[in-house]
This record gives sequence, C-alpha cells and structure tokens, in this order.
Amino acid sequence: MKFFIDSADVKEIRAAHAMGCVDGVTTNPSLLAKVGRGLEETIREICSIVDGPVSAEAVSMTAEELVKEGRTLAKLHPNVVVKVPMGVEGMKATKALTAEGIKTNVTLVFSPNQALLCAKAGATFVSPFVGRLDDVSEDGMEMVRQVLTIYRAYGYKTQVLVASVRNPVHVLRAAMMGADVATIPLSVIQQLAQHPLTDAGIKKFLADWEKVPKPK
Repeated sequence: MKFFIDSADVKEIRAAHAMGCVDGVTTNPSLLAKVGRGLEETIREICSIVDGPVSAEAVSMTAEELVKEGRTLAKLHPNVVVKVPMGVEGMKATKALTAEGIKTNVTLVFSPNQALLCAKAGATFVSPFVGRLDDVSEDGMEMVRQVLTIYRAYGYKTQVLVASVRNPVHVLRAAMMGADVATIPLSVIQQLAQHPLTDAGIKKFLADWEKVPKPK
C-alpha cells in the first residue's frame, strides 16, 4: 500500500519524506488555508520534494469550469493530480479530463455507488472519506471494503485512496483490505512508528549499555 501525506505544510512533508515513507501528497483548500499559502506556489514546492502524485483541488461548481481549472492545475507539474468533487458535474469533468490524459482524484466520496460512478468515469483515484463517516456513526472502513470488492469484481483500474484517516487502526485496516493508497496526516504517520514496548526496550538497552565495560 502506498502512503501519501495529507498536508500542505512543506515542513511536515519534508519530515515525512525523511522517514522514507511518502509516495505522494494530497492537499485541499482547508489545508492550504491552514498554512496561509497560495495553491500554485505550494504545489510547485511540494513537487520539488516528493516524486509522486500530488493532488491539487479544483473548486469550481460546473463541469466546464472544473475542466478549465483542472487543465491549469495539470500544467503546474507532471505529477499533479486534479482533485475533483464528487457529483454530477464532477463526473462530467472527470470523464473530460481523463480523455485529455489528465489524472484525477475524485474527493468527498461517501458511498460505494459514488465510487462506482468514479471508476466508470475513468478517475485515476477515488477518495473515500472514512473518518467523516465514522463521525456520523457509520463504518468508514466497511465502505472501503465494499468499494474494493466492486472494483475487483469488474477489474476497474481506479485506485482506492483511503482518505480522512484519523488513527493507526484506519491504516492497518486499509492495508489488510488491500487498498491502493492511504493518505495520512503526519501525526498518524509518526504514531505508526511508536509502541510502548519499543520505548521500554530502548530504555532498558540504554540502561544496560551503561553497565557494559568500555575501552579505556
């Protein structure tokens, strides 16, 4: 399973990249607003750090405008993937952009039927939002399982990109299901490296090392 980092903060992206576990990046307007930087400059800098898909979100409301915006975003760097919102207009835009050879990531997907439409429209990635489903008392990862079952049954090429990841359990379940990608905040990526028994083991080894005779 590929790891994308869900961030527009280049410091976070560099930190995750230094761990050797970043295959791509996803951004959105909320993440950009958080860092207070413009879309184009941020995407260009991210692409200079990570050699992999970098999702940049289109925010128009009609298919025509989404396609126009998508073309502009795709020109920023060969690795740019255009994020398109789920919906009728989004599906039209996804189909058109795909026909032009522009990679797409359909975002804000909350049902297997929506994901099925994304695959039929030719999306490169589909982003089921698991954490937000959990927030309304639905099982987000069960939805991912359903999407994977459908895609495998019909041989769709659209990659399942598990989004709105909130904790290491989401990552584990995504990996066990065989999801193509999980896009993960830096805090959760760092949690993956941690375990209390690891910390206790290191502490004991260091304490015992102090007892080992050293060369004089």
